[in-house]
Amino acid sequence: MRVAHFCDSQTGRPDGVARSVELSVRLLREAGHEADLYRPGPLLGRGVRSVPVPFRQVRVGLPFTARPADVVHVHSTGPIGMTGFRAAADWGVPLVLTWHTDLLAYADLFVEVPVGAAWCALSLGLGWSPREFLELSRPGAVRLRRLIELGKGMFARAAVAIAPSAKTAAGFAVFEPAAETCVLPTPVTGTAGEPARNGRNVVLSVGRATPEKNPELLLQAFTRVRAARPDARLVLLGARQQRRWLDRRIAALGLTGHVQVRPPVPHDQVGDFYRTADVLAFASTTDTQSLVLAEAEATGLPVVVADAGLAARPGAAGAGRFVCEPAPDAFADALLRMLADDDLRARVTREGRAAIEAYTPEVFLRRLVEIYDRAGKSPGRTRPL
Repeated sequence: MRVAHFCDSQTGRPDGVARSVELSVRLLREAGHEADLYRPGPLLGRGVRSVPVPFRQVRVGLPFTARPADVVHVHSTGPIGMTGFRAAADWGVPLVLTWHTDLLAYADLFVEVPVGAAWCALSLGLGWSPREFLELSRPGAVRLRRLIELGKGMFARAAVAIAPSAKTAAGFAVFEPAAETCVLPTPVTGTAGEPARNGRNVVLSVGRATPEKNPELLLQAFTRVRAARPDARLVLLGARQQRRWLDRRIAALGLTGHVQVRPPVPHDQVGDFYRTADVLAFASTTDTQSLVLAEAEATGLPVVVADAGLAARPGAAGAGRFVCEPAPDAFADALLRMLADDDLRARVTREGRAAIEAYTPEVFLRRLVEIYDRAGKSPGRTRPL
């Protein structure tokens, strides 16, 4: 079986989409399947030729021709992803769509979302009127309604829609999908090393510090943690954009000297931060899965999550992660409890590692291949554009 993967995240981009695609392709190839990967590359070099977007860690793929495959798997909805939609229709093969990013939640935060949505509508030939395209420029309910219509057009062309979590699958309802929906989280590997004991004072956050990740909630909660534990430190790993805003907020909240802001590091170095922290604080409520949660659990680092939708661990049917309300007092109380309660830490650590061990890459690969097989048998497998 040959599977063509289409992804708009370039090599080395610190996001879960890039890592998920890389893992899927690697596992398929190791199992003897043919897997082509189309993703942004340099303007002159291997991969899809692309150009960088100023002030963004994003590259835009230029037009290219893909090699025919038995299944098309689209992981994003940029220019390369749209090429995947067209390729599936041209080749008459099933389209599998993984919804890695909650575009509805990001729409009013990133200008590229409505701009990209207009491009997607044109690429899919949805036949929108000028007035309908202009609705994408109006924040709030009007733009949301138009994006939902775009999502319906995308889901109508998919044989199978993959959600990285049950939370994300539930969100598919607004798109009225005719496609089969499958929940398939991306696994993580590796449990090497043990977290250091730092006197229970290091709170770690991994990821962007842009508004969709809710850094204000994290900072507000940490002021309360410091009031109870004056020696507490917060490490923000992965902050590149919004640095001036972040520095101003840290100073305004009296946290200067107590918060360490670090830019993204290569993925193989992130484990060192997990192992030198005492708790992972996860403030975002817009993620579809967040690999950092499972990565922390793989190293034995307990996590506190402010999104009840991500309570369930991949591969586990137990009580789930330690979750709190997305409010400063509740988040701070949960972090303080995780820092101080030995029994809670031991239980959360044990359950997290057990889930990692149960949900292996082999389990993921088997389910992914089953999805491709079902997509090939779907009655709607060759929907034209």
